[in-house]
Amino acid sequence: MPSKNDKREPVLSRRDFLLRTAATCGAVAAAGVWGYVFYSKEPVRRSDTKIYTFRDYRIADTKVYPQLAVVHGRDAERMVRAAVDKIGGITRFINPGEKVLIKPNVAWDRQPEQAANTNPAVVAAVVRLCLEARASEVWVTDIPVNDPYRCFARSGIEEAVKRSGGKIRLTQESDFLPTDLKGESLKVWPVSGFYHQADRLINLPIVKHHSLSKCTMGMKNLYGSLGGQRNRLHQDINTSIADLATAIRPTFTLLDATRILRRNGPTGGNLADVSAGDTVIAGVDLVAVESYGLRFLDLKPEDIVFIQMAEKRGLGTSDWKSLNVAEMTL
Repeated sequence: MPSKNDKREPVLSRRDFLLRTAATCGAVAAAGVWGYVFYSKEPVRRSDTKIYTFRDYRIADTKVYPQLAVVHGRDAERMVRAAVDKIGGITRFINPGEKVLIKPNVAWDRQPEQAANTNPAVVAAVVRLCLEARASEVWVTDIPVNDPYRCFARSGIEEAVKRSGGKIRLTQESDFLPTDLKGESLKVWPVSGFYHQADRLINLPIVKHHSLSKCTMGMKNLYGSLGGQRNRLHQDINTSIADLATAIRPTFTLLDATRILRRNGPTGGNLADVSAGDTVIAGVDLVAVESYGLRFLDLKPEDIVFIQMAEKRGLGTSDWKSLNVAEMTL
């Protein structure tokens, strides 16, 4: 019995064959032109979609307050409060009703003592300060390399943020927005939409060794705003870091040097690679904050290419000693 699937194509005349061949070739050619026009090396495809840009989260500059605050001690809460007070107090930076986004380093599935992520006690202290300034909402976010739920849980940051009254915001695929970083290496890139919803941005990095860039602190911490294939940025890591620092201008940076990952960064894991720093550094000049932090890794500004690039772009000064610096021990 013949099968219903046993069908034969009708025999084509020479004229029909030529017409079909021409139509197929035309379609292929059109697809090739379309692909050429819309091909991009950037991770965000060109289209009619709105392209965003970062707002400037900074406040008006003033010389009234110290430009850098360095506080040594063992009590993270007291240290954070003292550092922020020295540079003008939290109400200098946060107005009532504003939405505040806090960006710690929560990239790795590590416990607090392994120093791969920002100290949860430091994060909690900053959240409480923002709420005391009557921020309408305080969000804490990062785009981890490891599983985000495990990173926030095992780092202790999830619990610390909840206890202090903040909210953890994890970026889902639908939350990314194409954003033009206008950099030499970084052009249009998918960025967490939370950055476009917040009024203020507090950069909350930790001092760590990094196998490629030698160190990771405030500038490198901004990688956690990006989606897409971030490993591509490592092909020209110094320019990428300088591009990020140029595009994203935090309200202020508070550098966590309470414990230092001195080797095998950025992931760490071995407690033998961790040393006590017992310090926090706060300031609005990210280059200066970062330059001070290099001492914990036995590095100098001239050792770090991206710091030199950032300084040449006018993003701050690596000569932090030339600034008005307030230093104290609690």
